[in-house]
Amino acid sequence: MIYIALSVLCSVIVSVLLKLAPAWQVDLRQAIGGGYLVAGALCLVLLHPSPDLVVREPFSPAWFLLLTLGVVLPAMFLVLATSVELVGIVRTDAAMRLSLILPLLAAFTLFGEALTAQKGIGIMVGLAAIACIVARHGDAVARSTSAWKWPLVVFVGMGIIDIMFKLVAQESGVPFADILFASFSIAFVLSVLYLAWCYRRDRAQWRWRHAGGALLIGGFNFGNIVFYIMAHRALAEDPALVFSAMNIGVIVLATLVGMGLFRERLSRLNSLGLLLAVGAIAVLASA
Repeated sequence: MIYIALSVLCSVIVSVLLKLAPAWQVDLRQAIGGGYLVAGALCLVLLHPSPDLVVREPFSPAWFLLLTLGVVLPAMFLVLATSVELVGIVRTDAAMRLSLILPLLAAFTLFGEALTAQKGIGIMVGLAAIACIVARHGDAVARSTSAWKWPLVVFVGMGIIDIMFKLVAQESGVPFADILFASFSIAFVLSVLYLAWCYRRDRAQWRWRHAGGALLIGGFNFGNIVFYIMAHRALAEDPALVFSAMNIGVIVLATLVGMGLFRERLSRLNSLGLLLAVGAIAVLASA
């Protein structure tokens, strides 16, 4: 269980870093781009992937999926940062964890898995939880006509990423470590190209604090993934326990951090949504 606890901690720390970055005057574009360099280096050292996957079979379907992931991953990090800033850590992390509903739906429609009554109930409860979590309450930020939409973008985007990872693994038949390293590498290269464009037009400036942000975000983001993998290896006979404990743990810890550290306010409807989210994840994990 120690690996699950460490994975939960790393996941929430990433959200906290995204929340604090503007106050620390850290350019998230540069921190996120550099974070993929850090994550890729850690992946190479600790997981020992095959580096040639990035250039192997460049016109295969798997390669195009990897390229798509390389674009979507850094884009979703910016979406996460925006969501954390506008609606807070609590609802953003809850939406991210509930994104499991989309790959579950894909399993029924794309991968031929049978839809059971329990899974159907879990999906319906999860959708109800999303509606409650993103519901606006009385503060000025929540009254924004667009802020409440960001958790929905997180929900959809993270679900699509999970589906693409599954498609890549199914199409290419390569280890997940190889896929992860290739995705990190492509994301870093595309981030560098985008940042070069920003620098050329004086829309970005280098500061050492951006490198510090990259080390922290990239390191903790990778730590979240590594400890999650280690938890699955340590509890290989009980993956449902790992899945449910991870998702419920993130929602609970993010709620405590958001309310305690950042004074995020939740309405009764938002609180009900969090309870429904925990219930939905528990139901789906035990299905």
